[in-house]
Amino acid sequence: SCLQLGLERFHGVCILGFNSAEWFIADIGAILAGGFAVGIYTTNSPEACHYVAENCSANVLVVENHKQLQKILEIQHKLPHLKAIVQYGEELKEKRPNLYSWSEFMDLGKDVPDAQLRAIIESQKPNQCCTLIYTSGTTGQPKGVMLSHDNLTWTAVAAGRFIMLTDAKEKQELVVSYLPLSHIAAQMSDIWSAMTFGVQVFFAQPDALKGTLVDTLREVRPTAFLGVPRVWEKMEEKMKSIGAKSSALRRKVASWAKGVGLQTNLKRMNGYSEVPVNFRLARHLVYKKVRKAIGLDRCTKCYTGAAPITRETLEFFLSLNIPVFELYGMSESSGPHTISLPHAFKLTSCGKEVTGCRTLIHKPDGDGNGEICFSGRHIFMGYLNMEEKTKEAIDEDGWLHSGDLGKHDKDGFLYITGRIKELIITAGGENVPPVPIEDAVKDAVPIISNVMLVGDKAKFLAMLLTLKCNTDAETGEPGDDLTPEAVEYCQKLGSKATKVSEIISSKDKAIYAAIQKGISAVNERAISNAQKVQKWVLLEKDFSLFGGELGPTMKLKRSVVAQKYKDQIAQFYTDVDTPT
Repeated sequence: SCLQLGLERFHGVCILGFNSAEWFIADIGAILAGGFAVGIYTTNSPEACHYVAENCSANVLVVENHKQLQKILEIQHKLPHLKAIVQYGEELKEKRPNLYSWSEFMDLGKDVPDAQLRAIIESQKPNQCCTLIYTSGTTGQPKGVMLSHDNLTWTAVAAGRFIMLTDAKEKQELVVSYLPLSHIAAQMSDIWSAMTFGVQVFFAQPDALKGTLVDTLREVRPTAFLGVPRVWEKMEEKMKSIGAKSSALRRKVASWAKGVGLQTNLKRMNGYSEVPVNFRLARHLVYKKVRKAIGLDRCTKCYTGAAPITRETLEFFLSLNIPVFELYGMSESSGPHTISLPHAFKLTSCGKEVTGCRTLIHKPDGDGNGEICFSGRHIFMGYLNMEEKTKEAIDEDGWLHSGDLGKHDKDGFLYITGRIKELIITAGGENVPPVPIEDAVKDAVPIISNVMLVGDKAKFLAMLLTLKCNTDAETGEPGDDLTPEAVEYCQKLGSKATKVSEIISSKDKAIYAAIQKGISAVNERAISNAQKVQKWVLLEKDFSLFGGELGPTMKLKRSVVAQKYKDQIAQFYTDVDTPT
């Protein structure tokens, strides 16, 4: 059908929609027909869609529904290469030239002889590009990461074997597809590894991330599950709020079980294998029930990646006997580079290199911290039409520079300690990685949702804080009402507040004191005075994808936040009195 529409060699087929069988079919069809498979984030604006479609000279655009179609119709006149639009998720509301329903599209290929398709498939080579992943750069326009046939097929096998996915001939693995397929993580796990090992794929509802994911998990009971940190955090919040509502006895039992679970699992992590009696009892009374409630009772492979996850969240799940394994990589490495395993796992480490992948720590400092560089068959070909950017990423020796700072421990486990670009360099020349301080503050003050440390080129560090609040299920816009857990926390402190605005407008004494107490506790443990947080401010709205402060994988977009709240940040440094 792609050939019938006139898809030319190395031209894009862009797919804009939620995960579905049609998404997979369009993606693989585009590749076999000699084009590029190109996913576009469903949250993209019409302009952002135009950038991607124009950049890959798209001949065909596949959209899910009327809403996504509208974006394309707005920019269609600026896409000279575009030959057809296909809509798969719902029936067409209107007839237009070169606009096809899914069934009409599938019928187009009937008259194209197999020999024509076979000739194109035969002509393809392993080192040619077949997929473009547009990296949601935190700055500037996205870059089209060119992945070859070999990048995808090699990585799918290497990563799948490494995490010990079972071939369907022996035992059927099941996964739920819900993370955006325009992102490498979902594509590698849901399409390429799944195809390699015969994994059965179930598609979640489009509103999965707004709350229906757990229902799908309970229905499917997957054997492997990949969640971005925000997914695990949401589960943790939900479970804590349900826990808070249960009887005193139940809470006591749960609290006991969590203590046992964390201790046993931390010992296990350090090589102790015996299973104590109280752990067996806790498994029977608590862990099994919890796993069943969230649909992970058959799941032996729970993974997290794409953004940093806090130790608090990892320990929460570990205490319930659900080890969540971290993996690390980037679009430019076809997804994974290091992966944690049940028998090789350390809290807060991203694990060890996948077999066949190599790491170099570039220019390490005294503590062994340096830029993490990768090499292997998973390394991308380059950025489409961006030779300079490609040269910045891959050096003369073929090492891919990640832009991440990290180190290996004595056992070869990789730890990410920050981002080179994210480092705050104070006026005094002190290098401050923000993430550990931000995580510590979130840990110390449970009512805090998001934080961002500032202080680049400044005399001292300061911090923007947001409170945990309910979000609009439809738009994802953060509201003013505090979450039930946050309200409960306020009550414990003797505050009657139920809204963010109430706390800020009245400068709620109890809450402000609790926040200051938490930040002071974090400062106590600071490496140096330069790493202490001297001032902070509460913002009226939480960060969100809707507000632009978070990217599609829920990564903090520091430059956006700095721009959006520049007045509040400036205020920290305009007052004459430098804090002591």
